[in-house]
Amino acid sequence: MKALILTDGKAGHENQTRAFVSALSLDADVVKIEFKNAFAKALSYLAGALPFAFTRFLYKSLPVDNSSKYKLVVGTGSGVFHAVRSLAKAFGAKSAVVLYPRGYRLSSFDCILAPAFDNPASRANIVKLPANFVNADSSFYEKGVEAFKARYTPDFRPAIAVIIGGTNSSSTMTAEWMKKSLDEIFSKHKGSQFYVTTSRRTPKDVEAVVDSMAWDYKLIFSRDKFNPIPAFVMLADVLYVTAESTGMLSEACSRGTAEVNALDNLKLGHHKFRRFLEQLTQAGYIGGKKKVDLTSSVEKAREILKL
Repeated sequence: MKALILTDGKAGHENQTRAFVSALSLDADVVKIEFKNAFAKALSYLAGALPFAFTRFLYKSLPVDNSSKYKLVVGTGSGVFHAVRSLAKAFGAKSAVVLYPRGYRLSSFDCILAPAFDNPASRANIVKLPANFVNADSSFYEKGVEAFKARYTPDFRPAIAVIIGGTNSSSTMTAEWMKKSLDEIFSKHKGSQFYVTTSRRTPKDVEAVVDSMAWDYKLIFSRDKFNPIPAFVMLADVLYVTAESTGMLSEACSRGTAEVNALDNLKLGHHKFRRFLEQLTQAGYIGGKKKVDLTSSVEKAREILKL
């Protein structure tokens, strides 16, 4: 049995889809698709009942060959939701999407895997997730640790790792806040070894603060695109992650044995990022070492899809 993964090219979306398909133990082909323009995307919300031939005109290209080999069409994010359900129908396959397809007919998908923080409806085809899907392949993390150790050799001291994201519509991040937060971490964990990584979203003045401090291992993303996060997750005794980073928080709460803490840079209001942080905290994933296990969610999806 084979799956067709549709991706919008965003790593955070594609990685979740790959992780879900891997958890189902399915082989997959991956195809990147793209709407022709913003109007085409807007039109996709209205095009659910229209024939596949029309659907094709919304995208720059769509896969059409060897369709009979696919038993499942799956994807993550609004850039692929419409194509997943349309191609699945055209191929006679099952459809599954990760994240909540708000604005689309929920009944038109065979299975929806939606984060609980999106407050999804209670329907037979919806599986609520406590966190995002993350890579379930142990070899991925083993390789990440190996690559990290080629750059830095950990010693006997406890490892404290800090993962810094950036800003979005529901969060903020200032140099002053970052300096205060990091000073508190250094003070709390005296005698430890300290790792840090920034990201593509980290503001330049925040990067400057991070760069100015004494780290045992430091990665400034604007200068170095190496990804130390898999190693941080597996090697750290304590992990700190900025609260707007739902993907990185999900990974930290799903793998390794570290105590996970959130650096709360969220704006006031009961938005989805705040709900996500509160749900993880209430469940014991933040502030402790309990790890998210999505096995039961995957099995429920398997039953829904009859795979």
